[in-house]
Amino acid sequence: MPGSIEKRGENSYRLVVSAGYGPDGKRKRYTKTIKVHGKTEAAKLKEAEKELAKFIAEIEGNMFIEPSRLTFKTFIEKWLKEYAENNLAPKTLHRYKEMLEKRIIPALGHLKLNKIKPIHVLEFLNMLKEDDARLDGKKGGLSPQTIKHHYRLIHTIFEDAVKWQLIPSNPASNIEPPKVPKKEAGYYNEEEVRKLIKALENEKLKYKVAVMVTLAAGLRIGELMGLKWEHVDFENNTIKIEQTNQYLPGEGTFTKDPKTETSKRLIAMPKEIMDLLREYKKEQNIERLKKGSMWIDTGYVFTQWNGQPMYPYTFTKWFPKFLEKHGLRKITFHQLRHTSATLLINAGENVRTVSARLGHSNTSTTMNIYAHALKSADRNAADKIANYLFEKNKNQA
Repeated sequence: MPGSIEKRGENSYRLVVSAGYGPDGKRKRYTKTIKVHGKTEAAKLKEAEKELAKFIAEIEGNMFIEPSRLTFKTFIEKWLKEYAENNLAPKTLHRYKEMLEKRIIPALGHLKLNKIKPIHVLEFLNMLKEDDARLDGKKGGLSPQTIKHHYRLIHTIFEDAVKWQLIPSNPASNIEPPKVPKKEAGYYNEEEVRKLIKALENEKLKYKVAVMVTLAAGLRIGELMGLKWEHVDFENNTIKIEQTNQYLPGEGTFTKDPKTETSKRLIAMPKEIMDLLREYKKEQNIERLKKGSMWIDTGYVFTQWNGQPMYPYTFTKWFPKFLEKHGLRKITFHQLRHTSATLLINAGENVRTVSARLGHSNTSTTMNIYAHALKSADRNAADKIANYLFEKNKNQA
């Protein structure tokens, strides 16, 4: 299959390949313009030759679609296969596919990729604000946060189309991303935590332990579900976060690495929490003996009746019912993590320590999420310095 390279500009080449014959009996001619990044002419030409070889392989494998005929839907399918399925976490991929299949493809999929303009993106985002945008039958449009998620996904896909030299620029880049009102992380104050702990006294030990461990360690739900007994060090009163357990419809639970490298961490635990874990381990061992051959020894701390790992939503569905039963203010199970961090900051713990316990990749993440607690801690610091500067002087007068 013959191919040639034509120089178009300083860093631009046109690839030309002749292959097969059209209905009129004439030789088919495929062209593709590429940009190269080499510093010398020889390096640029070598890069262009590699791209030509790829181009020929695409044509031979019937994988090449002329940009003028490539729809956004077809490109999305290619993006999912070539990039997303090989690089994204399963839960992220599942969420992206939902957004694409439910809203993005139905609205924009029929358009030619190289014909999509900023106005198309803007019209789509505005459509998500309309009363009939929801698919659950509820009134009103999507939340600003959900609309922003759709914008980010579209922007990412177009950005890859630019990198793959299918379009010259990203049409979503010229659109202002939706503004999302900043919300404080939901959390309980000290009095509410005391009431919560009191209410746990009459709950099953498994649920009590799950809440108390989350409060003490500030774990994400996936980290809690991924905890194994081998990660619990009763001698040194620590737990180690090595993995997370997640759930996807149709796939069940699966284990993966934590969110970031810093999410793998060793967390010191209060002796009282370790005593609770000891008590719960004894209870689990009794259940294991009762079940006999039906018990599957997976080593997980939180299990189903037969030893299999629990579904993450077991606790997240139980928690609001538990709060309602005891007349406690509604927060989510994840907000127990926020509560843990807020209590530590209000108690005077430094941000670096709190950040390390939470597994944040940097302290700025902690400071952004827990600005409310830091303001309160700063006010306490001001009161302390005032007491030192003025009350102390009064006593000496």
